[in-house]
Amino acid sequence: MQSEKYLPEGSLIGTKENTKLISSAEGLEKAMESEMILEAVAEKCDENLNLTVELGGGIEGIIPRSEIQYCMPGEEMREIAAITRVGKAVCFKVMKMSCRGGKIVAYLSRRAAQEECRERFTSLLVPGDIIEAKVTHLENFGAFIDIGCGLVSLLSIDCISVSRISHPRDRLFIGERIPVVVTAVDRDGETPGRIYVSHKELLGTWEENAARFTPGQTVSGIVRGVESYGIFVELAPNLTGLAEYRPDIEVGQTAAVYIKSIIPEKSKIKLVLIDSYKGEPPSTHTRFDFESLPKHIDFWRYSNNSPTRYFQSYSQNDYFC
Repeated sequence: MQSEKYLPEGSLIGTKENTKLISSAEGLEKAMESEMILEAVAEKCDENLNLTVELGGGIEGIIPRSEIQYCMPGEEMREIAAITRVGKAVCFKVMKMSCRGGKIVAYLSRRAAQEECRERFTSLLVPGDIIEAKVTHLENFGAFIDIGCGLVSLLSIDCISVSRISHPRDRLFIGERIPVVVTAVDRDGETPGRIYVSHKELLGTWEENAARFTPGQTVSGIVRGVESYGIFVELAPNLTGLAEYRPDIEVGQTAAVYIKSIIPEKSKIKLVLIDSYKGEPPSTHTRFDFESLPKHIDFWRYSNNSPTRYFQSYSQNDYFC
């Protein structure tokens, strides 16, 4: 995974070194001299869109409006970019220390931290690289994610899950940390520097998900699709089975299903629908061990052997082409 220096905002909050450095003038001066990236929580935004940051030792931290966010050439920071940081972690580099009214004031720059992250991290990414990201906002069309120091990428809804979902919240929640794989980098196009990412490739192969189940079990799942020829029930993030059609079933319902058969050679699971109801669905959130994930996958492929589009991803020792 990427260097801890360029993780999503909030990663340094509470760490011993960060806490020590932001809690004294000496620590902030040391960080300024070594151009370290630190983090603290933004406590308020004034009428001029300057942020005040919570530091220790009675020190006032200020991020001027012009230093709140990196903007592409020709772009201007929108007001919402400043006010939505209040109450949240912000990364920064210390630019200047001064004394005002007998109080020490540290002038900080989030923009400088983001520029360094772009130069030394995101600009070096290539398709296949796996990085840690943090979900910051959900919309119908996808999830906005922090891929490092508050730099944002869009994870489109079709890249979140192989199973059809109606909204990103069916799979993700704000604040969740997930791995994503870089699918493309815009070097010289209309949006230079933009990073395109996907998540579904990292949810395990069909075989890995199917290994959690055996024929004869009755398990719970989520109805993801209703067609005239059958009902698709998601058992795991990258594993969907097909049950016979019933007219009273709706997408989003929780379903109890009997596993009739698992057919690995066809990547199919045949189900018998036992019951369905509206209510709290089973959790589809996956806990990731970021340390065990590879840093890069060379390529991936999709399989269309069944009505549902299944994904075959990397394994530790075997890549697909």
